[in-house]
Amino acid sequence: MAAVTPESITFLQTGWVTVRCAMLSVRLVQMIEDHAEELTRGLIKTLKANSRTPHYHNLTYEELHYRTYSVYRNLGQWLSHKSEEPIEASYSDLAKRRFAEGVPLNEVVFALISTKNHLHDYVRSVGLMDSAVELHQERELQRLVGNFFDKAIYYTVRTYEREAGFPHAKAATAPAGHGR
Repeated sequence: MAAVTPESITFLQTGWVTVRCAMLSVRLVQMIEDHAEELTRGLIKTLKANSRTPHYHNLTYEELHYRTYSVYRNLGQWLSHKSEEPIEASYSDLAKRRFAEGVPLNEVVFALISTKNHLHDYVRSVGLMDSAVELHQERELQRLVGNFFDKAIYYTVRTYEREAGFPHAKAATAPAGHGR
């Protein structure tokens, strides 16, 4: 059997989506997806109690569960999209919903950051990082997750500002698929 190195890449078939990840990253993604319910419950508890997210205290458990669970349960799909269009569509919808619900933008962004941080904390807590190769693979997963959330926050803020009627929001539109 060949040694596992940062260069040894495997492909995970998740339905119709192919995710290119290092072998441990694939295991981590699968573990995250398998524990999506637990991760979701923990994050909702945090959002409902955090003083920085008071408007989230009034959102239904079901609404918060739907959004959060979708991210954690389908992480492999989110990370594998070649196009930003699915991220743009989903997070533009989130921005419209939160704007209509009267949730301030700073709380929406804080909730997205909390979702990412909750995921990072989970990955660190599973304790699979025993070697330099595993640490490298964890960092690669963290980079992919960070890129995903960067795009999610960008499209959320852009759409929220448009909904709010900020004059500069309409002028600052770049087509999907550009950037990182």
